[in-house]
Amino acid sequence: MNKPLALKLAPLSTKDVIGQKHLLGKDKIITNLVKNRKIFSMILYGPPGVGKTSIANAIVNDLNVKYRFLNATINNKKDFDTVIEEAKMYDGLVLIMDEIHRMNKDKQDLLLPELESGLITLIGMTTSNPYHSINPAIRSRCQLFELQELDEDDIVKGLKKAIKHPDLDGIKIDSKAIKTIAKLSGNDLRYAYNLLEIAFYSTSDKTVTEDVIRKINNKPAFFSDKNGDGHYDVLSGFQKSIRGSDIDAALHYLGRLIMEGDLDSIYRRISVIAYEDIGLANPSIGPKVDAAINAAERVGLPEARIPLGTIVAEMALSPKSNTAHIALDEAIKDIENGSVGTIPKHLKTTSKDYKYPHNYKGSYVVQQYLPDKLKDKKYYHPKNIGYEKGLKEIYEKLEEIKKQN
Repeated sequence: MNKPLALKLAPLSTKDVIGQKHLLGKDKIITNLVKNRKIFSMILYGPPGVGKTSIANAIVNDLNVKYRFLNATINNKKDFDTVIEEAKMYDGLVLIMDEIHRMNKDKQDLLLPELESGLITLIGMTTSNPYHSINPAIRSRCQLFELQELDEDDIVKGLKKAIKHPDLDGIKIDSKAIKTIAKLSGNDLRYAYNLLEIAFYSTSDKTVTEDVIRKINNKPAFFSDKNGDGHYDVLSGFQKSIRGSDIDAALHYLGRLIMEGDLDSIYRRISVIAYEDIGLANPSIGPKVDAAINAAERVGLPEARIPLGTIVAEMALSPKSNTAHIALDEAIKDIENGSVGTIPKHLKTTSKDYKYPHNYKGSYVVQQYLPDKLKDKKYYHPKNIGYEKGLKEIYEKLEEIKKQN
């Protein structure tokens, strides 16, 4: 079976790699390492289709060194033993390892001494953040290089190179169709190559038009990785956009989550945002969020986007306050540090000295509620915004009454 075009177009040298100009090019770090014929263990991390495997293969090709390729998930302990024995036979080799964040303890224990001695030089690859997902012992022995998303110009450059490949001999395609593929690729060059190849072979006359491409796929292949960093980056962007009152960005990230079909993550996140970021500035938002979630659940997709879009727009434009949960966190911090104290006697269940506020004018009477140790502590610091502006006025009046007694 023929290899896919994406594999055939893989660069043979670091000079042919598309993108990653911060690492490759004149006087850039990986270029200079190759030029000086010296390579160190490294981890290449970033989203799919940005060139991790391509760069790893290009490095070993440029250096003309012995290497082996393993996948931390697929290959077993015996495969790792074999690589180590080969390394001893050749007095060292480069191990290219995909999905390095999934390497279990047994494999790590095998590899660590050989990394330490320099017998094996590791080039690890992962879509996960290595600072969170990779064993510190492995990570400390490697240089970490983050690969950046390719932009549309990078994808177009790759596609223009691809249409000259013998496999696509006779292809007829204009710049508009190339740009359409680039836009639909979600900055994933491998996806762009695959879409181009499918479009070529799906025609009878080798003419690839925008219409042909959109019949194959009309949705952009943005990277989300529901179980990895990409998914949580989208959720993070979603929450931070609402917190920052950017309605357009909030709706953009909501759209990405809806296209994933991940309603549960949306429900959980907007429920948190209602109380963490909006809070007392607009306390009615909590029940409104619940109502929107119930409506979305009732109608399902695609109609669920309507109540969700409405509530997210309101949340983005709502006044914001985090004072309540910050106050609680401060109280919890005191408790964790041992600042607790004894509950005042008049508040205990058996006390007859408790003053029942409803028996007093305005349903308020001055008495001590915090333990002696914390009696002057102020956890809550109200903001002068939205609904909380009124709460702030009440709070300040009560504080003034306390001072007068």
